[in-house]
Amino acid sequence: MTFKLDDSLGFILNRTNTRMKNTLLHHFKNYDVTPEQWAVLNRLWEREGISPKKLAKLTSKDQPTTVRILSKLEKKGFITRQVNPKDSRAYLISLTSEGRELKDKLFPLAFAALDKAIKGLDEKQVEEVKVVLNKIFENLDS
Repeated sequence: MTFKLDDSLGFILNRTNTRMKNTLLHHFKNYDVTPEQWAVLNRLWEREGISPKKLAKLTSKDQPTTVRILSKLEKKGFITRQVNPKDSRAYLISLTSEGRELKDKLFPLAFAALDKAIKGLDEKQVEEVKVVLNKIFENLDS
């Protein structure tokens, strides 16, 4: 049996992920937001006042990476860190008004990038891909 990289699921997933991230980066270039920052902002748009540890878990990133992303978002004026009133050693992350306003600007751009990615696929195919990818993700959680 021979191994062919182009037929490798891992290679295909990585290649697709890279291209999707680059497409999103291109769509967001005028706002200086990376796909990694986009994921953190999305979680904060869903729920503010959460810890960096919780954000790391919700975005499937490690804590040091999440802290670096948060530092960049803070420098850009999109988030603030407040001391957690229940634990003075910890912080809670919230959006600034600029961070909240970014949602309405970035969502149409993200949908445009997604529309490009799923061109030629019907809704059922897109849902099947999500199910399969989530199953692979779950299988690797050990």
